[in-house]
Amino acid sequence: MYVKLSRVAQGCPPTVKSYWSKILLHINAWLNYVDYYMQITCKPKCCSLFYLDINECETIQQACQGEMKCFNHYGGYLCLPRSASVITAPEPSSQSEPSVPVESNEDFNPCPVGYRAQGDTCVDIDECELDMHDCQPSQECINTVGTYTCQCPDGYSKIGIECVDIDECRYRYCQHRCVNVPGSFSCECEPGFQLAGNNRSCVDVNECEMGAPCQQRCYNSYGTFLCRCDQGYDLGPDGFSCNDIDECSYSSFLCQFQCVNEPGRFSCVCPEGYELLGTRLCQDVNECETGTHQCGTGQVCVNIHGGHQCVNSNRCQDPFVQVSENRCICPVVKPECRDLPFSIVHRYMSITSERSVPSDIFQIQATSVYPGAYNSFRIRSGDENDEFYIRQINNISAMLVLARAVTGPKEYVLDLEMVSVSPLINYQTSSVLRLSVYVGPHAF
Repeated sequence: MYVKLSRVAQGCPPTVKSYWSKILLHINAWLNYVDYYMQITCKPKCCSLFYLDINECETIQQACQGEMKCFNHYGGYLCLPRSASVITAPEPSSQSEPSVPVESNEDFNPCPVGYRAQGDTCVDIDECELDMHDCQPSQECINTVGTYTCQCPDGYSKIGIECVDIDECRYRYCQHRCVNVPGSFSCECEPGFQLAGNNRSCVDVNECEMGAPCQQRCYNSYGTFLCRCDQGYDLGPDGFSCNDIDECSYSSFLCQFQCVNEPGRFSCVCPEGYELLGTRLCQDVNECETGTHQCGTGQVCVNIHGGHQCVNSNRCQDPFVQVSENRCICPVVKPECRDLPFSIVHRYMSITSERSVPSDIFQIQATSVYPGAYNSFRIRSGDENDEFYIRQINNISAMLVLARAVTGPKEYVLDLEMVSVSPLINYQTSSVLRLSVYVGPHAF
């Protein structure tokens, strides 16, 4: 190894400059000629400076291990194969001696690389602040003691000399959806969920508490909500609104008389002269009992289906004489009574329209029975259209039967006659039950 240090003349200026010396190292069979330049400082034109190299091959015990051989050089040593050799460079001429001149205005820096002199001490140079680094635009310069490092920002990884965005979404950090952005990522939730406090997992949103657009009832479920309607409403096609159900249009049997649709429900109404029985049926109002009739003095109130009738309290016509509230007799002492019934009893009844037929509606019962007499029953008058007939039950009773369906309001006055014949005493008589049949306007 050969080290040539420049020698300078006497007479030193007050500045300190740097001179260079060259070490020529040749490693046989391994390397070509390699030039090493070592910086040596001295006062220019003042003195000859010689740095004393430490021979590590002598001072370090077993500096090289195994088959390696130690070669000392200026400022260090090399471990090379034993076949390697170092050839010292010949003394160059003054014309060809390499030198690295330093500009006269370059300040002398006695501190190591990465430091600068500050008074009697060396302080670190912030290469990042002074823009003395070679970091890429995508990298961040981090100043360290004596040097600096080029570091990728968070969310980036170093590939070669460049910083490349890390796709965090590949690592499934998000419970639902992940959106990668340069240097970071964000998590998003499916509809019906919102981000939890950790900004990664998703929790269910209670839409019902947050003003879901349900018109009536709202039920929260995982990730969504359901709208439901009150009884009497149907959920609309939009899934939110509720539409009234017209129950009356679904069936004609909801109400006995008339169905009235209302928002969310229906109600039943009855015709005049009737009142609701429960919520759907109609029953006749007995105006005669409630005192809501308009009958005057000398009249009797007769309740019928859907109303009432005011009849005269004395309905006996000459030659009949009234003997009780509803009975008239024709005295035998009167000649004109010979061909007339002995008695007429007034009765009143009411039936509904569209009554099923044949239907028993009134039973006739004999009140006076003569020994050995035979009784027969017939409709004497009032059945001109043959809508009724008599079915005799036994000798003293018979049944009035409705033969055809009738529709009211309508009134029939039927004279039902019972003829009594006694062969023993050669006696024949008759009595009439004058039955007023009122047919109501409805089938109830």
